[in-house]
Amino acid sequence: MTQTNGINGTNGTNGTSNGALPALRTNPKAIFFTDFDGTITLQDSNDFMTDNLGYGEKLRKQGNQDVLFGRRTFRDSFQEMMDSVKTPYDQCIATLLKNVQLDPYFAEFFAWTRENNVPVVVLSGGMQPIIRALLAHLVGEDAVEHMQIVSNDVQARPGKSINEEGGWTIKFHDDSEFGHDKSLEIKPYAALPERPILFYAGDGVSDLSAAKETDLLFAKAGRDLVTYCENEKVPFVTFEDFSDIHKVVRDVVEGKVTVKEAAKGRL
Repeated sequence: MTQTNGINGTNGTNGTSNGALPALRTNPKAIFFTDFDGTITLQDSNDFMTDNLGYGEKLRKQGNQDVLFGRRTFRDSFQEMMDSVKTPYDQCIATLLKNVQLDPYFAEFFAWTRENNVPVVVLSGGMQPIIRALLAHLVGEDAVEHMQIVSNDVQARPGKSINEEGGWTIKFHDDSEFGHDKSLEIKPYAALPERPILFYAGDGVSDLSAAKETDLLFAKAGRDLVTYCENEKVPFVTFEDFSDIHKVVRDVVEGKVTVKEAAKGRL
């Protein structure tokens, strides 16, 4: 993507109202799109459920590899993962609240984004109730109110409640092969003739659809997204935690470095 003069806080709407593109409402210098599981959090909640309450780590990792190398769609693999979890949904959330931890530097980064008018938009292949519960638990209800969250959801199986054994299933955000095609949320911003700088941070196969859509991609070190970027020649920079992201985003927003200079690949 071409960096624009969004660094100076200018952006165009190209006939699109800010109501349709909510992250533009404050006329920001930059927008930070991010995955949730395994990116904002240290553990992936869906992986944790699958490994501990579902069909286990071996089958999950095989499914991820199948998606990474194009042997099956993320939607089909993820549906199979979630279908393997029969635990009532409220019990799933309770288990995750006890076991999923926040990246230790995310709260500091998020505070900086609020102070510097950089909206954070969470784009997740996970399910809205789990994301909201974890964010409220880890960073507080106020933080949840200041984030746009776009994700899949949960629904009851016919004749059942989500809070009974085998009672829930995932409700996908769209009809794409990803279940939630994250690029669809980013592309309207990227298409504007004048716009903010666009960042994205992710770690795994649910992020493949978003990988090519922003000005600078942060890919978590040692994860599947790095492999994808290298195979597909997508510019990126690795991060270990949000302290790495914070430094780079701050330097780009302040004009100390360009997105092209920041895309250093594996560090």
